[in-house]
Amino acid sequence: MTAQCQTIHLYEANTETVDSNWNKFYKLGGLAALLIVLTALLEILITFLPGGYATTETVIDWFRLFQDNWFLGLRNLGLLNIVMVTLGIPLYLALYIAHRSVNQPFAALAMIIAFIADATFFATNRAFPMLELSHRYAAATTEAQRGILEAAGQALLSVGQSHTPGTYLAFFLSEIAATLMAIVMLRGKVFSKAAAFAGMVGFGCLFIYDFFASFVPSSHDAVLTLAMVGGIASMVWYVLIARKLFQLGQDDRRGAK
Repeated sequence: MTAQCQTIHLYEANTETVDSNWNKFYKLGGLAALLIVLTALLEILITFLPGGYATTETVIDWFRLFQDNWFLGLRNLGLLNIVMVTLGIPLYLALYIAHRSVNQPFAALAMIIAFIADATFFATNRAFPMLELSHRYAAATTEAQRGILEAAGQALLSVGQSHTPGTYLAFFLSEIAATLMAIVMLRGKVFSKAAAFAGMVGFGCLFIYDFFASFVPSSHDAVLTLAMVGGIASMVWYVLIARKLFQLGQDDRRGAK
């Protein structure tokens, strides 16, 4: 009997240790959500700075932009999106942990889709390769060399330029994952209904906007309102889930004591 009790106590101690380690991701996920909001605000701020909305219609325009302002060139090809996508990894893991006891299958599905979206985005982003091509183009000495580099640049843009069919899959999967997680939040009742609805509205609007912006470029101005609504609602979603994740981290710490 004593051995059995010792086994039970050892199992409980190990379980508490595992739970404590997992619970650390609540605060990490909350921090990641806030950093995503700050990165999104930085993206908006840069847009309104002088030169922040540079017109780049041709490959040569992109090369010149990189040569004049390499940071702006990288940003216009998704540098800050890389940051937000990276921050989304610990965030979705924290959201999965928060729902593992109330709606694990769909929370896991949302997390997996989000990770596939991240991998797709990393695989298709062409910001740094374009920077390298711009350096080579500036150093080219013949028209033949420039022609080859222009063709290579056009090939990169066909895959990595934002709001084109080349980048649509990553955004499509990301918005599906976020919408699904918002639905999980609504049914799981770990997070507030306000957070769940903000996610569904925000990423639903962004889903529609990205489809039309990618495949019907002429409709960009008409659906721009959807992008604004979606952007604001999604930032509200990040703030609300950050607050709740921090609360979960605090509650678990008190419970451990």
